[in-house]
Amino acid sequence: MSYSIIDLVVDHYFLIEDSLDEIVEDLEDQLLLSPSPDMLNTIQKLKRGMIFVRRAVSPLREVLNGLLRSESDLIRDTTKVYLRDVYDHTIRVAEGLDTYRDLIAGLLEIYLSSLSNKMNEVMKVLTVFATIFIPLTFLAGVYGMNFDYMPELKWAWSYPVFWSISIATAVGLLIFFRRKKWL
Repeated sequence: MSYSIIDLVVDHYFLIEDSLDEIVEDLEDQLLLSPSPDMLNTIQKLKRGMIFVRRAVSPLREVLNGLLRSESDLIRDTTKVYLRDVYDHTIRVAEGLDTYRDLIAGLLEIYLSSLSNKMNEVMKVLTVFATIFIPLTFLAGVYGMNFDYMPELKWAWSYPVFWSISIATAVGLLIFFRRKKWL
C-alpha cells in the first residue's frame, strides 16, 4: 500500500507533462506567427521549470530501482510488481521530460532564427536604400562643388538633365533589384 503514494506522485508528473505539452504547442504557434522578446523569457522560465521537475524525477527513479533490487523482507513480491509499474511510469516521465527539453531547445532556435530573419529583412531594405542613394550622393557631390570652369554649370538645361540622370539611376537600380529578386 505504501507504493500508492509514490504512484500518485508519479501520476501527477504525467499531469505536469500534459500541461507542459500544451504550453510548448501554444508557444511554438506564437513563435511562428510573431516572435516577441517576452517569448524568450517564457522559454527560459519553461526551461528552468523543466530542469526543476527533472531533478525531482531522477532521485525517485533511483529510489524505486533500489527498492526493486532490495532483498529486504519488508517488500513483498506482490508489492514489487506494483513498484515495477511505478518505476516504468517514472522512466516514461523522465523520457518525456527529455523530449520536452529537446522541444524547448528547438523553440529557442526558432525564436533566434525568427529574429535573425527579421533583422535580415531590415538590413536588405537599408542596403537597397543605401545602394540607390550612393550614386545620387556622388552626382550631387560633383555638381555641388564650386568650380568656375565646369561646362555643365553654364548650360541652360543642366538642372533638368541632372534630375533626369538622378531619377533614371534610382529607377534603374530599383528595376535591377527587382529582377534579381532582392526586393
